[in-house]
Amino acid sequence: MITRRAMLRDVTACGIGSALGSSCVPSMLGASEFRSDASGEPRRVIFFLQNNGFHTAACIPRSMRKSASLFGAKLPESIKPLEPWLEKINIINGLHGRHVSPTHSGYFGALGGYRGGEHRAPSAETIDHTISQTLPQTILPHLRIGMGSLSGMERQPSVATLSASGAGEPLYMHCNPNHLYQTLFGSIADGDIKKEYEARSQIFDQVESVAAKGKGDLAESDLTLYEPYVNGFSRINELRKKLSAFAEPLRQFQPERDEKFRSPKFETDWHDALLDIGIAALKSGLTNTLTIASGRAGVWGSWEGLGVETTGHFLGHMGQEGNPIWHKIRNYNCQMLIKLMKSLESVPEGNGTMMDNTLIVYTSGNADKQHTSASTWPFILLGNCGGRIKTGNFIQFDGTRPINALYATILHAIGAPCDRYNMDEASARSLDSSSGPLEQLLV
Repeated sequence: MITRRAMLRDVTACGIGSALGSSCVPSMLGASEFRSDASGEPRRVIFFLQNNGFHTAACIPRSMRKSASLFGAKLPESIKPLEPWLEKINIINGLHGRHVSPTHSGYFGALGGYRGGEHRAPSAETIDHTISQTLPQTILPHLRIGMGSLSGMERQPSVATLSASGAGEPLYMHCNPNHLYQTLFGSIADGDIKKEYEARSQIFDQVESVAAKGKGDLAESDLTLYEPYVNGFSRINELRKKLSAFAEPLRQFQPERDEKFRSPKFETDWHDALLDIGIAALKSGLTNTLTIASGRAGVWGSWEGLGVETTGHFLGHMGQEGNPIWHKIRNYNCQMLIKLMKSLESVPEGNGTMMDNTLIVYTSGNADKQHTSASTWPFILLGNCGGRIKTGNFIQFDGTRPINALYATILHAIGAPCDRYNMDEASARSLDSSSGPLEQLLV
């Protein structure tokens, strides 16, 4: 039986930030614009970051040293599953992140393009949040999911280490697929999931009412701190109402809550379940920006379901190319990327498919390896972002432009031109040899 005490306990365990948006609450803006009829317009961007670095030997075709077409290229073993997709990808090397100063991980700095580190608060928003506020708005503009060890995802169903909406404003990622499923699909579910959803809704309504009444006796200084707390419950109740009104698109793409959700044998069962929810959110038009953190943007992570017994931190001290353990993990990432592409290709949009108007960015939260100088930070781009990004190339930069330049380039591609992203002129004099986007990528 679902009791009020149990519900409050579970809400606390799940974490208010897990259910909401913004720093402690996810953002929700306006009514959904359920997929445009226009073609050739950027509609969505996906970020996929694997922890512990992405070594150049694991991503660059061996015969290539200079920029060239990928036509006929033979990819390294780690990313070989992407070979059938060469005409739709770009492999990028030679951007730097020296100013991010990653050791075990760049954390918020990886997507922010600024100094990051463990226990260091974000100093500005990150590119995924910026994009989510720029693309056509949906009910949930930005969905973030984190994949870690099974015990870690159970113990910490939400963590904030990668994305931010501003200085000192971390954004939480969802790590427990059952909690996320209940939040997004509870209004259209059956059985216990539906009962739990309705019980949670009642409690959140009551808490919002009680919290709002408590504002009257507070001093102005305390009210400044208390207001976001009250607004958090207001936003989650607003989200639940919007999701209920969005029932038909959600039902059309609702993932099956099978054994991998309910009784995971390995952490990869939950990784797969989280990916399925992310795909459903994209296909239904619920979100336009998805951030995936394999290893939860930290130093650890686990992949026992792939037969890998070594955990994340120790993996980071192993060479990547030629290492069968890393091949398994990177191949698994590639299969997820392929699943994302195929899923979006299956849904018509305008004169093409959803994938035609999508960009997927694959990289690491830690440049090329652990304990790195970050003199090179490899990326793979998948898709052409509504025809705005050239594809089918290996692009070698000379190490004088930062990862910030790539983020500025993506903003150009989605129609929000930006000469520098999170970098002032003083910093740029020593960190960036030029200004503006990476013209080699833009059509």
